Amino acid sequence: MCWSAQADLAVGSAVTAVGVLCLVRAHRAGRPERLPLAALPLVLGVHQLIEAAVWLGADGDLPPAPAAWARTAWAVIALPLLPLLVPIGVRCAARVDRPRQRLLTGLVILGLLVAVPLAHTIATHPVGATAHAHTLDYRLGAPYPALLLTGYLLATVGSLLLSGDRLLRRLGLLTGIGALVCALLWQLAFVSTWCALAALTSVLLLRWTTSPLPAPRPRSS
Repeated sequence: MCWSAQADLAVGSAVTAVGVLCLVRAHRAGRPERLPLAALPLVLGVHQLIEAAVWLGADGDLPPAPAAWARTAWAVIALPLLPLLVPIGVRCAARVDRPRQRLLTGLVILGLLVAVPLAHTIATHPVGATAHAHTLDYRLGAPYPALLLTGYLLATVGSLLLSGDRLLRRLGLLTGIGALVCALLWQLAFVSTWCALAALTSVLLLRWTTSPLPAPRPRSS
């Protein structure tokens, strides 16, 4: 796998188009509860387009000021936004029993607990990005990175796996396996490569936006 400004531009453009279509289809289907999660491909597509600018900055083809803005915008989406957007979107769309609703609410809270220190770090530290073996290594200096990463993956992948929806569970499984592969193959560029994989796999949401609503599970006695 070789990432570059051109690759991010191509992937970002395609996923952004899919994201717009997801929102249109969810709206036309009269399912407003699905709109937050249907926006995920659009967010991830724009994220890849921003990374194309980060590549240009890393290669010296973009002036320092816009390159710094691109790195910061990339970090805002990748770090504090995603662990909030995904569990909130799943919680809004999920048709599950009350115990699982409580678990999903707990993952929303976990996402918030992860997002707050990450947002604070981005606001108080410059975001660095260095090209490394055809990937980008982002440097942020967040405290307790292993703990935050664990919470991050639990909030995002975990909420998809608990969604009660077959297509969302498949998305959670793919992104979970992808996280393991990216951690093993691209340790220095884990966040960058995992976000790119998440953007590609999020096209599953195009089918999900108009899929039949799962029947609600019976309440536990």
